[in-house]
Amino acid sequence: MSPRIALCAGETSGDQLGAGLVAALRARFPDAAFAGIGGDAMRAEGVETWHDASELSVMGLAEVLAHLPRLLRLRKAFRQRVLDWRPDVFIGIDAPDFNLGVERWLKQRGVRTVHDVSPSVWAWRESRAAKIGDSADRVLCLFPMEPPIYARHGVDAVFIGHPLADAIPLQPDRAASRMALGVDADARVLAVLPGSRLGEIQRMLPLFAEAARRLAADVPGLQVLVPAANAGCRAAIDTVLGDAPGARVLDGQAQAAMIASDVVLLASGTAALEAMLCKRPMVVGHRISGLTYAIVKAFGLLKSTHVSLPNILAGETLVPELLQDACTPEALHAALLRWFRDADAVAALQPRFLDLHERLRRDASARAAEAVAGLLATPR
Repeated sequence: MSPRIALCAGETSGDQLGAGLVAALRARFPDAAFAGIGGDAMRAEGVETWHDASELSVMGLAEVLAHLPRLLRLRKAFRQRVLDWRPDVFIGIDAPDFNLGVERWLKQRGVRTVHDVSPSVWAWRESRAAKIGDSADRVLCLFPMEPPIYARHGVDAVFIGHPLADAIPLQPDRAASRMALGVDADARVLAVLPGSRLGEIQRMLPLFAEAARRLAADVPGLQVLVPAANAGCRAAIDTVLGDAPGARVLDGQAQAAMIASDVVLLASGTAALEAMLCKRPMVVGHRISGLTYAIVKAFGLLKSTHVSLPNILAGETLVPELLQDACTPEALHAALLRWFRDADAVAALQPRFLDLHERLRRDASARAAEAVAGLLATPR
């Protein structure tokens, strides 16, 4: 069997996921043909890209609205080209705003569809699971709590593990990361990750910077590393920090900074998962706009007791979460200081993080390929 496999990845992370999946699928189907939307990593694996993944990378409401006519034209042309190519399966990789619509249209026309990376149905609006099932014949889930949610709505979903858990060693090498970053082996180090969106940086970094300043008074010689996701984030970080001493801004290298650190201060998101996999104690601080928070509370949109993935995966509070009005420099400072002073608490955290890492470490690309192959083997 030499299947024709169409894919669509909408950003750098999706491109990396797609490349791993294509490599694993090619191991099963050496003569398979791959085409669709992707980036450099997918092209390197032999995917014929009709459009580059960067064409879908639009963030922010104003930017989305400005690009909406172009994106709608692209989606219409792309889905027709996929249909004309007559693939055996279409795989939408993340980018749900774009991919779920394409998947639904193709599924209605008899094309098998897979959605790789489930949206966060465990956090809010579980009812979305049924609608995702209208688009995808099979959903690939990175977290073990997701397939049972889909099962409640009659949707076929498979836990494949998380690619970050495969990529990050079970025991990260702090000494090597410190050497690579030019950090003293015996330094006390705080990594600060205020987010990768400009609004998030402007909202969170002043709070984080003040907490770090207070912490430095209690932790002599404290070094603060602030990774910037891109040039725009770097400019925003530099603007907020100004000439404040003691913080070193890095271009990228977020994972190296976390591994090199003693403690991580971060906004909620994938960074919390990454810090957990790096086995670093953390404090999660997050604020959203007052209006958004009021809407979330009024309509009960947030279903999870916790907001950070380490706590969600553990089903209990392993790391402190300071949210909205509780997210103050004073509270952040106190929570950070506990990790720096309580070696027993840090030691107790390590086996918990290791257990969660091992649960997520499932060779995600191979399991995703197995799930796609299983769908291809089923009668239409």
